[in-house]
Amino acid sequence: MPSPQEELDELASHGLLRTLKPLDSASGPQVIRDGRPLWNFASNDYLGLANDPRLVRAFQEGLSLFGAGAAASRLITGTLPPHDRFEQQLAAAKRSESALLFSSGFATALGTIPAIVGKGDHIILDKLSHASLIDGAKLSGATIRVFPHNNVERLAELLESIRAKSSRRILILTESVFSMDGDLCPLREIVSLKDKHDALLLLDEAHGFGVLGPTGMGLGEALGLQDHIDFHMGTLSKAAGLSGAYITCSAIWRDLLINRARSFIYSTAPPPALAHAASTALDIIVAGTELRSRLQENIRLIAPDATTPIIPRVLGDNNSALNASIRLAEKGFIVPAIRYPTVPRGTARLRISLSAAHQADTVRDLGEKLAEL
Repeated sequence: MPSPQEELDELASHGLLRTLKPLDSASGPQVIRDGRPLWNFASNDYLGLANDPRLVRAFQEGLSLFGAGAAASRLITGTLPPHDRFEQQLAAAKRSESALLFSSGFATALGTIPAIVGKGDHIILDKLSHASLIDGAKLSGATIRVFPHNNVERLAELLESIRAKSSRRILILTESVFSMDGDLCPLREIVSLKDKHDALLLLDEAHGFGVLGPTGMGLGEALGLQDHIDFHMGTLSKAAGLSGAYITCSAIWRDLLINRARSFIYSTAPPPALAHAASTALDIIVAGTELRSRLQENIRLIAPDATTPIIPRVLGDNNSALNASIRLAEKGFIVPAIRYPTVPRGTARLRISLSAAHQADTVRDLGEKLAEL
């Protein structure tokens, strides 16, 4: 059996070793790392809210009103007024009967998916689904089938095959905006198929929430399909500038999740001050037409055909991606190299994340530096 050091050496030999790189400043469009100012094109702060004064004030107000921690799980004494208020506010914004707040997106997936389906049931998921969806699917004990990325023909075949043999639950898992490619799922076709075959759909809007739709509620809202999605999953750690995550669904499903989602039942509730600030973040997002317009302008500056703020530059080789990231840092830009297992082997890339807080000149400058590479 290899030692931990031998395992680390093996990762390094393949260009897959990761290390923590602490910042010397708060997160924002420009940060300090190793004493150097760098333009930050690595974070998911799509609307620039992580340091927004309105959010900071709301967090401080929440601390003064409700303290620093919830001190218990939601089912004991951890449910406090800000949790209920945010869930009601979010459900209304998402045009859903109810919502449930979790501590993180990963905890949401690991708790929710096994609560919806189990042994004897079926999960069909997109091949490029986020690790949290994959792990939640594995934990459920349901039979898992995978369809090639955004391949609705294969999804239809799998649904027909399963439904011909089983009347058990079928849960489709996919993302609205895929986190490493920035492309959209074919949501209209997926909704049509899930209705035809009496399946359930969990749509992860982590990278669509705040970015897409007239009020920022995601791809479902943008396409007028919010009422046709059984489970809307999303995070508060990206466009909302905070942390935590949510599921919106029918009231009866929420009741079942409260009783079966282990990551909800056995975790201390998110800090009430965080939930208090999340209500302010949601107000900003719903009214944030100008922020979304500014974000789209920045997207057009660097990728005219893109619709989301995730812009990949696929280089293939791990070391090529690492070297390109290092060269950009030398020029004053943080653009991360993304490698296996986050992306498939042979598709190592630079992942550019744009924000409404980026200045146009800075975005243009990055575009020039990328062209030089």
